[in-house]
Amino acid sequence: MAGIYIHVPFCKQACSYCNFYFMTRNELRQPFVDALISEIQSHGEGPFSDETVETIYFGGGTPSLLTPGQLESILSALHTAFDLSSKETTIELNPDDVSERYLQSLKTLGFNRVSMGVQSFDPDLLAFMNRSHTAEEAEIALSLIQSTGFPCYTADVIFGNPGQSVEDLERDIDRLLRFDPPHVSAYSLTIEPNTRLGKQVELGRIEPPQDDELEKHFDLVEERLREAGLNRYEVSNFARPGREAVHNSNYWKHVNYLGLGPSAHSLLWTQNGARRWRNRPDVKFYLDRSWHEVKEEVEELNLDTLAEERLMLGLRTIAGISVEQMASRYGYSFTPQQWEWLRLQSARGCVSISGDGDSITLTGAGLKIADYIALELISRGES
Repeated sequence: MAGIYIHVPFCKQACSYCNFYFMTRNELRQPFVDALISEIQSHGEGPFSDETVETIYFGGGTPSLLTPGQLESILSALHTAFDLSSKETTIELNPDDVSERYLQSLKTLGFNRVSMGVQSFDPDLLAFMNRSHTAEEAEIALSLIQSTGFPCYTADVIFGNPGQSVEDLERDIDRLLRFDPPHVSAYSLTIEPNTRLGKQVELGRIEPPQDDELEKHFDLVEERLREAGLNRYEVSNFARPGREAVHNSNYWKHVNYLGLGPSAHSLLWTQNGARRWRNRPDVKFYLDRSWHEVKEEVEELNLDTLAEERLMLGLRTIAGISVEQMASRYGYSFTPQQWEWLRLQSARGCVSISGDGDSITLTGAGLKIADYIALELISRGES
């Protein structure tokens, strides 16, 4: 099963923490849609046309800046070029773009999941992030999503902001939970280079929170969401049973996916491994529609590289990894040094190993240091 990701590279303004590719030139939206449809058509006879596409995800940027008419033309092109199962069709929204009419249009077009970036209800934090919406607009948008009966939706929040106390975060979480969301993505603020925030940190004008404060935030998020019936199924993602994000989960499982639009990434399994590439992050170049030149950073990934990536991704999820699957799909076997490391982490309460030795998962304590555990595990498998 395959997934399709569409990158819509338009925003009203730049969030201080964001390093995704975007632009603010409204006059290029329709030319972009026309070029995107052309790119979709260019894949009509490609390898992805032979697969059933299980999920579609409109991300960005801000896909909700596109009109229902523009979205309809894109979806129509997808249906013509690919075999779509329509299991999950997601679009990212900004709260200030949401209206009842727009949501109803999305449902009519076949979207069954929306992802909205709330990030915070604190006016000072919203200003710090340079978000384009207010707390009140976020609450109105959440209420409208509820009242229109959207099949599923998720709200994003960001914790670990400079100066954000545990009490501040708890107020944000409690305010969000009033709307009974079926899914929440809670991300620790990441300091990315070449962003406004990154430059401020580099200049010493902003000091990120210390690790012990971040751990308190991490624990609070997990505790409050669990109490509300939202269970962690990946380090940053929480859902009610059956409401987990299929598209994102498939990324973690190494399912084939096709990225469309400037800067979008793709992964395609081949006979000896997989190929990964991204589209050049340049709208003007994209509008020229030279599809054979759009691909860049093409990587041929062997099974060893894919196996290590699968370990990194799988150990961030509650499902963990299967030793048998690692062997059958990737030809990957754990060394004695790796088993020693896993047993040590098990004794420390960070790793859980099933009785038959096939399933390896991280505990709550282990998920806090998931990347560290995975990297150490990988290093012990290197010859």
